[in-house]
Amino acid sequence: MAEAGAPGGRVRAVIDAVRPSVDGGRFAVKRVTGERFAVEADCFADGHDALRAVLRWRAEDAADWREAEMQPLGNDRWRAEFTAGAPGRYRYTVTAWVDHFQTWLKEFLLREDAADIRVAALAGAGLIEACAARAKGAERKRLADWAARVRAGIDFDTEELKTLCLEAPLIELAARHPDRGLATSWPLELPLVVDRERARHGAWYEMFPRSAAPEPGRHGTFRDCEARLAYVAELGFDVLYLPPIHPIGRAQRKGPNNALGAGPGDLGSPWAIGSAEGGHKAVHPQLGTREDFRRLVAKAASLGIEIALDIAFQCSPDHPYVKEHPQWFRRRPDGSVQYAENPPKKYQDIYPFDFETEDWRALWAELKSVLDFWIGEGVRIFRVDNPHTKSFAFWEWAIDAVRRAHPEVIFLAEAFTRPKVMHRLAKLGFTQSYTYFAWRNTKRELTEYFTELAHGPGREYFRASAWPNTPDILTEALQFGGRGAFMARLVLAATLCASYGIYGPAFELMESQPREPGSEEYLDSEKYQLRHWDLERPDSLRPLVALVNRIRRENPALQADGSLRFFPTDHEQLLCYAKATEDGANQIVVVVNLDPRNAHAGWVELDLAALGVAADRPYQMHDLISGARFLWQGARNYVQLDPQRVPAHVFRVRRRVRREQDFDYFA
Repeated sequence: MAEAGAPGGRVRAVIDAVRPSVDGGRFAVKRVTGERFAVEADCFADGHDALRAVLRWRAEDAADWREAEMQPLGNDRWRAEFTAGAPGRYRYTVTAWVDHFQTWLKEFLLREDAADIRVAALAGAGLIEACAARAKGAERKRLADWAARVRAGIDFDTEELKTLCLEAPLIELAARHPDRGLATSWPLELPLVVDRERARHGAWYEMFPRSAAPEPGRHGTFRDCEARLAYVAELGFDVLYLPPIHPIGRAQRKGPNNALGAGPGDLGSPWAIGSAEGGHKAVHPQLGTREDFRRLVAKAASLGIEIALDIAFQCSPDHPYVKEHPQWFRRRPDGSVQYAENPPKKYQDIYPFDFETEDWRALWAELKSVLDFWIGEGVRIFRVDNPHTKSFAFWEWAIDAVRRAHPEVIFLAEAFTRPKVMHRLAKLGFTQSYTYFAWRNTKRELTEYFTELAHGPGREYFRASAWPNTPDILTEALQFGGRGAFMARLVLAATLCASYGIYGPAFELMESQPREPGSEEYLDSEKYQLRHWDLERPDSLRPLVALVNRIRRENPALQADGSLRFFPTDHEQLLCYAKATEDGANQIVVVVNLDPRNAHAGWVELDLAALGVAADRPYQMHDLISGARFLWQGARNYVQLDPQRVPAHVFRVRRRVRREQDFDYFA
């Protein structure tokens, strides 16, 4: 039983089905600064009284709420939106109440009997006076004067009295001071994480620093990476991602092609972190110094490129942690430390941490301090190696702690694992995630998978990143598809996904030789040895990569995924899809020939209404790859693509507009 005077059972408004929310508010919805954030809810009450509802939001560390009036969508569904602010954590909720002034207004408009109108006018005057009591200053005086005029005019002609009661500016003023004493709110303050724009879109380029030397046979340095920045900038990439830059262990070091026995000059895997020279907070001496690294970060920033650093929470057998904190590692029956395994694969050069150690608090604190250290060196983007093999609880704690101090930090999860595990990592705080794109090749596979990513429930928290290759992944499509496959996979990754990346220079130089048949490992992989790349090779895809990245930058439709939609084609090897900005000003239609060897032709069927194109007027399709322009009309149009030239069209839709001078142009 509620206390006397408390709202208690007098509350009549009901709120239900607040969306979006992730697992009922257990995890945060994600947006980026400047994005519109729309919230819907079912709001209703008993009877026929008017209802009002507001969307409320605040920064998590702020006391004051901001509000936006919700609008009815029909069937008791309501909606409001606001623009996401600076990066950080926010809370949002919905509040609703029965509004007696709006109820009076709705019913007053329907009254016709003179006596009834006069009684209702007196009731309205009382409600206006109550609004005035809640107002302040000049607004209070205006409302009080209005109520007084209504009372004074009670004997006026009914039409004149109605006019007096229905003054629109004063109705709007009264609405700003409702009686919310019996309001109800959604019982949870739902979490929202706002990231900076790079979290939504960006082009990543992965490069091994030790292979950056301009001459063969020499170990690359950070200074060599600095010299390579102009090349990366020319290609149009936003992020340069470096595999681990730390000292490499000598014990159990792997040789070329993952050989168990390393020779005297073999370099080992950068992911076997730690040696006498240091661990996760040190740089490999052959790469340079911390000062050299900071210089690289600064030089990259001057070219509009961010440095992303690999975070691999694992150790070589001679990492200082192994001696200093033996309790952080599991032991085998013979007392030796358990190395990493994924049977039948064995990684004798890597010791995983034991996240069940009784000393877990110290382990967590130390691992977070690694992130803090590199943030101090200027890094704001981390690509995390195999996060699904580490404690979920650790990631939730560590990412939250880091981002509370540095909300601009971005975490990319390299988790090629089961779907639910990937989604859990995204919910826990990872900003972006690798995807299954590398293994989605057919028209049906690509359509179903990217429709799920763009429009499934994961769209509220899972930001996809498409990579056609990585140092670990050389797919059959690239092994056997030739140049046509590399071009098609580039266009698909860069246009289906607002965030994408390539492992170069292996990609633009079309490296396709596997270690052995049936393997996705590269022959002579950079993971275990130096490679020298001829960046000036005449057959390089360098010009196409640069063009595709320029198209991405110049067309904001390609910088988000929520508008992605697929269109029918009459050929199984032709994939057609589109993206658009919210205002429709930028419309991109992509057609890709999925067969890397053979030319194919067919008909695509566009949704003209979705593209904002009149069915009875011609429109121009400007191919941003070839520069060609095609005049189309109607939904069905013919395309032909030869993968030996370019296997894709990336069209910008230009609608015909008639000017006053009576000639047409396309916009």
